[in-house]
Amino acid sequence: MKSRYIASLSLAIMFIGFIVTRLWLPDNWWTRLLESGFEAGLVGGIADWFAVTALFRHPFGIPIPHTSLLLKNRDKIVNSLISAMENELLNKESISKKLKELKLFRGLASGVTGLIGKRKLRVGVLRFAQSSLEQVPLDKLSAKIQELAADYIRKQDIVPIVDKLTDKFVFEGWDEKALDFVLVQGQEWVKKRETEQFFGRLAHSKMEELQVGGFMGFAVQAFVGFMSPEKLGPIIQGMLLSSIKELSTPGNPNRQKLLDELKKHALALSSNEELMARLKAGLESGAESVGVERFIHLRLEELRQLLLDKLEAECLNGGRILVKAFRFLVEQAKSREELIHRWEQSILAYLVSWIEKNHYRIGALVRDNVNQMDDQALVQMLEQKIGKDLQWIRVNGAVCGFIVGIILSFF
Repeated sequence: MKSRYIASLSLAIMFIGFIVTRLWLPDNWWTRLLESGFEAGLVGGIADWFAVTALFRHPFGIPIPHTSLLLKNRDKIVNSLISAMENELLNKESISKKLKELKLFRGLASGVTGLIGKRKLRVGVLRFAQSSLEQVPLDKLSAKIQELAADYIRKQDIVPIVDKLTDKFVFEGWDEKALDFVLVQGQEWVKKRETEQFFGRLAHSKMEELQVGGFMGFAVQAFVGFMSPEKLGPIIQGMLLSSIKELSTPGNPNRQKLLDELKKHALALSSNEELMARLKAGLESGAESVGVERFIHLRLEELRQLLLDKLEAECLNGGRILVKAFRFLVEQAKSREELIHRWEQSILAYLVSWIEKNHYRIGALVRDNVNQMDDQALVQMLEQKIGKDLQWIRVNGAVCGFIVGIILSFF
């Protein structure tokens, strides 16, 4: 707008100067000299105004031939612009060449090195991580995890899983480990004083309930009368501890027999269709229960609090963990230069391929944006971009015309 004002002002000066020198100044050679200058400047200014205006619109709205050139040649201009962008400014060969020469990871590492050295930035990253972690909706997350787990169990055939577990149980020594664990726990329980008393009371009460007639009944009653719970308890406890010790001894025939039974029943589990159906139903029911969701939610709460505490400690420490993590990644990258190079080349190859496939979209995007603009908007945009320089053509035309007019007046 400022350059247009100056151009119009220069034309107005030429017009006023011509009128003044023509009508009101005395007729002498100085006046004729100035008159010639202003006249030529006026002609030059008008001619250049017409030329500049003719680029964008019809002068005075009159459809003079070869005016409003930009609008008449709109498609040609757009096609030329797209062709220049696709084939000269942003041709895919030059873009692909630049990408292939790009040191992606080196540039990334250099940029991160500059950023990671700033304490304020490190703390800011950790604070952002804290804020993001606090905003995680654990109720929705736990429900989603439960839903995925239940859906996974629902779709799974548990027979192969049971077969795999039983194979490990039988052929990798899990049966012996399980038996030894049960025996150790059982031994600890049997050794307790209250267990001894429990066995004594239980055995004595059961013996009193026996209904046996004849001489056998007399003998049983006599034995019950002689044996009190306090005497029966240690006897039963000793028998059980002796049996547990016997079963805990490797190579013991009873132990081996018990292990064989365990293996036999373990291997037969997956063939029991009713048991497998009940097991899967139980797993599905358990996975969908409120208790499981609550358990998942509590574990997530504990994990989040643990992470928040760790992040807070690192914030107070200036975010040094980010520096250590970055150094660790750099060291790992240096030790795997060949692998990093392959990754880099793969990424760059993908980018090159993507650009080659989508390069045409640049022109399509330019065309779509231009087509969305009506004639008035297009002219306004072009005037904003190049109108300033064109208006100076008008100024130069008026000034040059003035100078040429003065020179010609001498001939």
